[in-house]
Amino acid sequence: MSDLACQLYLISPLDVGGAFPERLARALDAGPVAAFQFRVKGLDEHEAARLAEPLQRICADREVAFIVNDSISLAKRLGADGVHLGQDDGSVADARARLGKAAQIGVTCHASRHLAMEAGEAGADYVAFGAFFPSATKDTKHVAEPELLQWWARLFELPCVAIGGITAANCRPLVQAGADFLAVSHAVWGGDEAAGVRAFNEAIARAAG
Repeated sequence: MSDLACQLYLISPLDVGGAFPERLARALDAGPVAAFQFRVKGLDEHEAARLAEPLQRICADREVAFIVNDSISLAKRLGADGVHLGQDDGSVADARARLGKAAQIGVTCHASRHLAMEAGEAGADYVAFGAFFPSATKDTKHVAEPELLQWWARLFELPCVAIGGITAANCRPLVQAGADFLAVSHAVWGGDEAAGVRAFNEAIARAAG
């Protein structure tokens, strides 16, 4: 685990078949990564579990948290380290009851202070704010500003994740505002994944310095 105040939180591309396990291993071996989120859409749970299992092993071998996006049931089936919940993906209380005390439960809070405080009160382990920049991965419906991270970091100890169009070139204000994690996808998987991870960790170190 990194000593950096802000750490990388990798989100998978939608296509995690083929050579992706090798790409994941290469990314995780390139530098510190705190967590990997398994995010696929439109697959039944059996197929999603089949694709997840080799990726979960790669993460476990490197002590990287394996987080399942959206699905409490898939997270339970896999024995994942945690689940990330959108606003329509179920409650923190249900996830905690089904996944146990040790599970890492994150909640998407968009640009809402109210949703973040609700998630914290419900027992979430982290809150995610964004999008901070236009995203190549999904449509941007909610726009957040770095001041939101500053406010959260000043008042609460619960970790916060910044998400949405983040690159090594634009992450500096988010690190300096107090983001505990940068959630990134296209900026790593859209090119050389090892170079992407190295570039982010260098940028984080410069911003934190």
